[in-house]
Amino acid sequence: MGVDPSAKETSLHHIRDPLLDLISADADIDLLGIILFGSSDKFSEKILASTRAAILAQGMRADGAVAFCEGSGNNHVDFANLLTQLENRNIAADGLTVMGKNGQPVVNNDYTSNVIDICKSSGSIEPCVLGQNNLIETDCRKALAMLKLKMRKADKERGI
Repeated sequence: MGVDPSAKETSLHHIRDPLLDLISADADIDLLGIILFGSSDKFSEKILASTRAAILAQGMRADGAVAFCEGSGNNHVDFANLLTQLENRNIAADGLTVMGKNGQPVVNNDYTSNVIDICKSSGSIEPCVLGQNNLIETDCRKALAMLKLKMRKADKERGI
């Protein structure tokens, strides 16, 4: 399954990424880095790549992470696994992706309930307009606010 045109982000969008801009400017957040990995067609490789990304975040001693999945459908397998793997390593996590008509990621688990749908088209249909279903600052602000709440809750549970 490929990424459809309205979910594709142009290179200009990557240069001016609203999530990175927001997180890097936030005084409460210490940005450790960005982990990028592709989405394989093979299930075993999806699980391997997303698990290794979570292990890398754990090795960096991250307290929180925002996962972003450019695309939907089959890409939600590794996206959902990444959220699970992060949370299983006590790393607060939330995510952003295009969910489509059902309003949920294609793969659901206990950790996908706080995922933000970035679909901007009416009726959550795929209009095939380049860049229509991209991240915008409002999406990113929601994700960052949710992440901060989860991190504060985790700190309270640990007595910090």
